[in-house]
Amino acid sequence: MCAMSVDPTRLKILVYPAPALRKKGKEVDWADGTVQAVARRMIELMHEADGVGLAAPQVGLPWRLFVTNGREADPEDRVFINPDLTLGRGEMVAEEEGCLSLPGINVQVRRAPQADIAAIDLNGEAFRMSGNGLLTRIWQHENDHLDGVLIIDKMSPMDRLATRKALKGLKMAAGAAATGPHAL
Repeated sequence: MCAMSVDPTRLKILVYPAPALRKKGKEVDWADGTVQAVARRMIELMHEADGVGLAAPQVGLPWRLFVTNGREADPEDRVFINPDLTLGRGEMVAEEEGCLSLPGINVQVRRAPQADIAAIDLNGEAFRMSGNGLLTRIWQHENDHLDGVLIIDKMSPMDRLATRKALKGLKMAAGAAATGPHAL
């Protein structure tokens, strides 16, 4: 289990190409007060950014933890600690996805139409859910983050060409921020 001292109030959503987005998450202990505080802060950040999900690597933490609020598909704020995702059978479905860590970039991503997930909630209760459509798309997207996988890794060659300029802009902005007058 991963234990780390973190100040949840300092967390922010990282933007590509932040190296933390590529780190694989490690299991965490739900009973750790820091993990609970981080999950609550992640829910706040997700809502502030008008997102439907947010994974721990997106706030710089290599943890197996994500939060969701699927709006019409599942309007509850949910915390998934150490999730285990099982994809259902069926033809993969391509739909447009965006990502809070890739602002302004939307690409077609093929995903399983159904999935089951088992995880631990904020109270330490193990739970299972089955879903389809948007709900499972959110789970798959956030679970990819836990493995260091981004939507740009799953895009078509046509989307790769269409997003090349935007991705270059994100990289240049990150480089400028890292070399700015107040950079360490």
